[in-house]
Amino acid sequence: MRKNVLVFPCGSEIGLEIYRSLHLSTHFQVFGGSSVEDHGAFVYKNYIGNFPSVMDPDFVDRINKIVDDQKIDFIIPAHDDVVLKLAQAKADGRLNCELITSDLKTCEIAHSKLKTYEIFKDIIPVPEVYKSSKDIQLFPVFLKPEVGQGTKGTFKAKDKQDVEFYKAKDPSLLILEYLPGKEYTVDCFTTKDGKLLFAEGRERTRILNGISVSSKTVKIRRFNELAEAINNELKFRGVWFFQVKENKEGELVLMEIAPRIAGTMGLVRARGVNLVLMSLFDAMGIDVSVIENSHETIIDRALENTFKHDIKYNHVYLDFDDLVIFEDKVNPAVMAFVYQCINKGIKVHLITRHKAVLDETLAKYHLKGVFDEQILVNDDDHKHRYIKEKDSIFIDDSFAERKAVHDNCHIPVFDSHMVESLLEKF
Repeated sequence: MRKNVLVFPCGSEIGLEIYRSLHLSTHFQVFGGSSVEDHGAFVYKNYIGNFPSVMDPDFVDRINKIVDDQKIDFIIPAHDDVVLKLAQAKADGRLNCELITSDLKTCEIAHSKLKTYEIFKDIIPVPEVYKSSKDIQLFPVFLKPEVGQGTKGTFKAKDKQDVEFYKAKDPSLLILEYLPGKEYTVDCFTTKDGKLLFAEGRERTRILNGISVSSKTVKIRRFNELAEAINNELKFRGVWFFQVKENKEGELVLMEIAPRIAGTMGLVRARGVNLVLMSLFDAMGIDVSVIENSHETIIDRALENTFKHDIKYNHVYLDFDDLVIFEDKVNPAVMAFVYQCINKGIKVHLITRHKAVLDETLAKYHLKGVFDEQILVNDDDHKHRYIKEKDSIFIDDSFAERKAVHDNCHIPVFDSHMVESLLEKF
C-alpha cells in the first residue's frame, strides 16, 4: 500500500521539486497544501486549499486534523518556518505523523544565522558579523535577515550611509562581511545512523528573485570536508544542504544551513540521486544507497505554463500532417496528449488530407494502431462533415479548417501551439 505524503507549502519551487521527485513513485501518494493561492493547485492532483498559516495559533491542531482526515503518513515541510514549527510539534509529541527533517536542535540552529555562525566559528570559516556600522573597517558589506531563506531582503551596502539606511528600514538585518566570489550549494544526505552518505556541490550561476534558476554540478574536495564537519557537529536525518561563498582570498565561507529540500535539487535527481525518496525510505528504517551517473549536468529553470479548463469532451478530431508529424518527426507534445486521451478513455479520430498511403506513413513513424479511427478527406470535401459528436474538440494547424469546424460544429478548436493547454500533470 502506498504511503501518503503531505507537502506544505506545495506551490513554492521547493514544493514543486518535491512533487517532481515523488509523483511517479509507486511507493508514495503525494498531497499538497497551501495557505495562499499558488501554483500548487495546478500541479497537485491531491490539493488541499485554505491550509492553515504557519503563523496561526492553532496551526498544529489544524494540521493534525488534515493528517487524520487524509490518513497522512509523512509531512515534508517546504519552508524554513514550517520546518521549525513542525519540528517543535514533533519533539513535543503533538504531531500525528512522521516529519521529514532533522532533530529539533539542528532545526533551531539552522533557522538562525547568528546561532549557525556561533556554533561553527571555530570549526569552519564563517562570515565576520559587525555589531554596528561603526565597527566596519572594509566596505562593501552585506546585510541579510537573521532568519530567512534565499536572497530575499538582502542588500549590499557600499558605505556607512547605506548601512544606516537599510538598518532603519529593518533593524533585524545582520551586517556581514561581503563575500565577492562564486556561490555554491552543497546538497547532502545523512542516514538514520548519522553517516554522511552524499554531499555534492553545484554552482549557483544565475539567481532570480532569490532563487537559483541556473546551476551546474561542481566537484571540489573542500565541499566534502565542510559537509563532514557540519554533519559531525549537528544531528541531521535525511536530506539537507548548506551554502557557501568565496571570500576575497577564494576561501569557501559558510552562509547558511537548511535541514530540508532545496528547489534546485532537481539537478542531482537528474543524475540519479532522488534525495526526497531516499529521505522517506530512511524515515521508514530502510537502508538506502546512491547510484549516480557521472555525466555533466546543467539545470536551467524558467516559468512554465500549466492550464485548467472546463471543457468536457469524449472525442478528439486530430489533424496529421504538420501536427502529429512536424518537420518529418513525431511531435512528442501532441503524442503526449494523444496518450493522455487513451488513458482517460477519450476516443482520438485522425482526420487528414494526407497524400501518401496513410497506413504506410503511420507504420513508418511507429504510430499504427494508436488512433481509434482514421478518416481520409478529399481536397474538395470538408472536415466538419465527419464530426458527429457534440462532446468533441478539433485540433488542426490550418486556420481555415478550424474556422469551418467552429462555425459548423460549434465545438472548441485548437491550433498546434494550443495543445499544451490541454495537457495535464501526471
